[in-house]
Amino acid sequence: MADSSVLGWILCSVITLVALCVVVLKRRNRKGISVTRTESVNSVLTSNGECGSTDGSHADVIIVGAGVAGSALAYTLGKDGRRVHVIERDLTEPDRIVGELLQPGGYLKLMELGLEDCVEEIDAQQVFGYALFKDGKHTRLSYPLEKFHSDVSGRSFHNGRFIQRMREKSASLSNVHLEQGTVTSLLEEKGVIRGVQYKTKDGRELAALAPLTIVCDGCFSNLRRSLCNPKVDVPSYFVGLVLENCHLPYSNHGHVILADPSPILFYPISSTEVRCLVDVPGQRVPSIANGEMANYLKTVVAPQVPPEIYDSFVAAVEKGNIRTMPNRSMPAAPHPTPGALLMGDAFNMRHPLTGGGMTVALSDIVVLRNLLRPLRDLNDAPTLCKYLESFYTLRKPVASTINTLAGALYKVFCASPDQARKEMRQACFDYLSLGGVFSTGPIALLSGLNPRPLSLVLHFFAVAIYGVGRLLLPFPSPKRIWIGARLISGASGIIFPIIKAEGVRQMFFPAMVPAYYRAPPLVK
Repeated sequence: MADSSVLGWILCSVITLVALCVVVLKRRNRKGISVTRTESVNSVLTSNGECGSTDGSHADVIIVGAGVAGSALAYTLGKDGRRVHVIERDLTEPDRIVGELLQPGGYLKLMELGLEDCVEEIDAQQVFGYALFKDGKHTRLSYPLEKFHSDVSGRSFHNGRFIQRMREKSASLSNVHLEQGTVTSLLEEKGVIRGVQYKTKDGRELAALAPLTIVCDGCFSNLRRSLCNPKVDVPSYFVGLVLENCHLPYSNHGHVILADPSPILFYPISSTEVRCLVDVPGQRVPSIANGEMANYLKTVVAPQVPPEIYDSFVAAVEKGNIRTMPNRSMPAAPHPTPGALLMGDAFNMRHPLTGGGMTVALSDIVVLRNLLRPLRDLNDAPTLCKYLESFYTLRKPVASTINTLAGALYKVFCASPDQARKEMRQACFDYLSLGGVFSTGPIALLSGLNPRPLSLVLHFFAVAIYGVGRLLLPFPSPKRIWIGARLISGASGIIFPIIKAEGVRQMFFPAMVPAYYRAPPLVK
């Protein structure tokens, strides 16, 4: 009898255990997340670096990437009281040849976010304008800074030093957790992004959950396809050099040489170093390994740089630290997705000729911060997504102006065998050389101090009309009239496709877009 009783108890225990397992599995299935994924979700790192359970309550926002956009956003949201989890692939100091010039408009946004001290203690240089060179002639174009505090100007620096200062600043907030890891995918449940799957520095596969995930993983983003319709164009490459102990013709100015086949840039990045970026059009560049690139720089590029820079340029080429990077352009084409948002170069890129990328990113952060400030609860993902559609409209005037100017100016500044394009290029140089409103207007656009789309279009076609006037005076001829007509047609062919890609309605008439008036969702 005793044996039967023990056997009965064992049988009851087994049945009870099986029943409990069935109940647990049903609950997991109802949550809509696979069992294996939930198990990894339950073992994410807590803010003190230890392993702990996560149900989405440890972070309000997950930020993927801690570059300029990600670091600035983390500090901004953290300062507003959000619990922020930042996951960055590599937390060592970046070493890039772009992202080294912050326009005055971007510096104003940096001040607005409370991050202006991040350009201190990194040997950053003030920039007060540009010098433009063409065929032995040159002109200086100063930023219109008269109405601003004396500290307001452009800043140029080593990109990595700037990013590390931003990371330190964001990590100084107790509610911002900065972690090294590689995000492999977004976690989706019934069309809503709930967080990310990532691999830690030591190789563990973990997951992190939050009501809002913001992807800022840069120009090589592997997550953007889930959140937008990317149409990436690579019109050219930048070849980067560092010139040491080089004295530029105009101190504290960027230098743009309208060379053949495309522009060359020089600007200081420290008290002893000058960055040179040589634009090489097309889908490939001369080989660095076999010396083809060094030969190209010495024979094609060097004769076109100003005499004051020539020796330093050749010495930098001979030193051999030559690097390349593709110049990417990608209009913003988001798929509004509940629980997620794209920002920075993962979301929107333009040709880096005008150095506008960081200005656009910082301006976007200000727009997003202002939208999120009234919201204390981010958990209603569909309602939040509908509300945040206004972000895409409110950012347009600034972003589209800088994007359009970058694309249009690059095409105008490139050499061309077409006579009408040559005339447009010369007209642009001469128009800017006139001074007064003819230079301050375009430079205010380029610097982000007056990002108005209509002003951009007016100045662009003023350059074209000025070019036609030069052709027709003093005596028009049929050939000159024909070239003038092609100049206007060519100018239209440059700017209108860019405007179309940016969105005519959002760019020029944002107040006509319903999302422009969207009010914050009511707190339940």
